[in-house]
Amino acid sequence: RSSWLLLAPLLTPPVPVITAPPCSLCPEGAHRFQWIRNLVPEFGISSSHVKVLSSPTEFYELLKVQIKTAKQRVVMASLYLGTGLLEQELVDCLEETLEKSLQAKGSSNLRVSILLDYTRGSRGRKNSRTMLIPLLQRFPEQVRVSLFHTPNLRGLLRLLIPERFNETIGLQHIKVYLFDDNVILSGANLSDLYFTNRQDRYVLLQDSPEIADFFTELVDAIGDVSLQLQRDDTVQMMEGMVHPYQGDKMAYCEIANRRVMEVINSARTRQELLHAKTFHSSHQGSSLLSQQGAQASGGLKPEPDTWIYPLIQMKPFGIQIDEMVTETLLTEAERDARVYLTTGYFNLTQAYMDLILGTRAEYRILLASPEVNGFFGAKGVAGAIPAAYVYIEHQFYSEVCYLHQQERVQLQEYSRAGWTFHAKGLWLYLAGSDLPCLTLIGSPNFGYRSVHRDLEAQVAIVTENKALQQQLHQEQEQLYLCSGVVSSSTFEQPNRYVKLWVKLVTPLIKNFF
Repeated sequence: RSSWLLLAPLLTPPVPVITAPPCSLCPEGAHRFQWIRNLVPEFGISSSHVKVLSSPTEFYELLKVQIKTAKQRVVMASLYLGTGLLEQELVDCLEETLEKSLQAKGSSNLRVSILLDYTRGSRGRKNSRTMLIPLLQRFPEQVRVSLFHTPNLRGLLRLLIPERFNETIGLQHIKVYLFDDNVILSGANLSDLYFTNRQDRYVLLQDSPEIADFFTELVDAIGDVSLQLQRDDTVQMMEGMVHPYQGDKMAYCEIANRRVMEVINSARTRQELLHAKTFHSSHQGSSLLSQQGAQASGGLKPEPDTWIYPLIQMKPFGIQIDEMVTETLLTEAERDARVYLTTGYFNLTQAYMDLILGTRAEYRILLASPEVNGFFGAKGVAGAIPAAYVYIEHQFYSEVCYLHQQERVQLQEYSRAGWTFHAKGLWLYLAGSDLPCLTLIGSPNFGYRSVHRDLEAQVAIVTENKALQQQLHQEQEQLYLCSGVVSSSTFEQPNRYVKLWVKLVTPLIKNFF
């Protein structure tokens, strides 16, 4: 089977990296990041609406509570839905909520939309599809299940690459869980490991209708260009839609680009108009007393102190917003700023590595030790993937040492008995500050796959509020507390031995995991 994996780089040539245009940031505080709204909608909210979660159990319990209390919409995008008892409990919660909704009104207002990846969601006899078919059969008018199939897996390649390995070509990797006007952004999938002992990151944005509308529209847009799961476990495209692997690839990608960019641009226009309206009304007779009176009567929302920017990356469709923003943030981080960057799979793009090694900020990079890598102990070729990550890590560490950057760029390995590590994102501490004013949280891993192959989404959360900054700081500290600093002696340990064949094969396949 590994021979097919080796063919993949030859069959799908890599795309050259495009770096972001230079961008000068404004000088002061959180407002220096307002340039991001030139690319995506800016949602201003109160920091009291943001809650940072810390554990898989907390995440799972919140999902269940949110499903049970949803009245209008449940929108869930994930790589896949697992097939265990905990996942079945989530499906049961959905069924109960839909049933109650029907009983209450006779015809339900509640709509459930689920977006998963086709290849990962179809793996095995019992899979994500078989878990969800009972919902489709019982509530055909209220439930939609969309399965995204990458346009890059087609023709001979699709016929030759076996199950599991076909997931290397491209996936639906976005993770967003939305209930009425509450949105959970995470890197966690809907699977029992992510509910028990697989460490990830999770943030809840409460009572945020504009953000919820945006992600509902985004998932709808991707759903519209995805295969629709039917009640008999077949799939079909919406009427008039180009097929992702049977139709014309360029036509399909153009339609997908147009649908997604419509969502981004219309939300951006809406938010700009809202911002202009709010700005205008707050400057018309805005004495302190009149504002206080309006606030007391519920006429005005409190001034936002936190801004949410959705960052989308869908290179198959020519959308590279997340890549541009991430590269600009890394480029513009000044001397004495600190960047804490974490990924469960340390396999940075060359562009990100060059920026980390060539800029002035301090970096603390948290990655998985081999034992907490999700592939540790896997059968077959997949069992060698942790060793491949060790090899990539060693190469990067050697480059850091060669450039005498060990003080400025530090690698740390997450290690926790009985756990695996899947957290990804970034915290930015401006020079002279003990608290972060910006974090990136969502699905991207900062690797080649995230930039070039998969559909990804994260948010930049920018805040001036000290209490929220403290929450983000504690989240970062809690993750980094379970780590040890990497040094030359790390790679001399017996468990870091990398076989020759892994060293030879890694450069060929590193763009696929």
